[in-house]
Amino acid sequence: MTTPYVLVLYYSRGGATKELAHYIARGIESVGLEARLRTVPQVSTTCEAVEQSVPDTGAPYVSLEDLRDCSGLALGSPTRFGNMAAPMKYFWDSTSSLWLSGSLVDKPAAVFSSSASMHGGQETTLISMMFPLFHHGMVLVGVPYTNLELTTTQSGGTPYGPTHVAGINSDLPISKEEITLAKQLGERLGHLALTMQKSREK
Repeated sequence: MTTPYVLVLYYSRGGATKELAHYIARGIESVGLEARLRTVPQVSTTCEAVEQSVPDTGAPYVSLEDLRDCSGLALGSPTRFGNMAAPMKYFWDSTSSLWLSGSLVDKPAAVFSSSASMHGGQETTLISMMFPLFHHGMVLVGVPYTNLELTTTQSGGTPYGPTHVAGINSDLPISKEEITLAKQLGERLGHLALTMQKSREK
């Protein structure tokens, strides 16, 4: 039997979304659950362009098996004109077999994002990532207002999921509130993943 884990799946170019992913992973692991970090390869408009099968640095590329066997999912992408990045959308377009088998039904999921500016489309990006998760029958988890940083943050952070304002050059440090909200979401997601995993095993 596979050891339970939460898949932290993200795409990151400047490193901001990756950093947020690592704080969410810390929150997941604080409840005693493995956080499995994975990413997706870039896509190209040139049909001959092929990514290496293993990235030079960072998290390994995700497989359908990583997604199928997870107990929960945290999904992250930078904002691309108010939408998830194309590489992440491309990956989700390849998950029809999991949809047909119902492999993700009733598993908890959460979303996170980063953008260059405060009002750069973070919330619509989060919502765009929710669409395939709803279609797969996952149970969406947000950030409740009992997390007081949600009302005091002057940077990122939304009830739909943690966010980071990275700046035009992706060089703004992640704020204290952003870190706290990311960890809190990871912890909440981890608790729910454990609870729902036990329920499925009964």
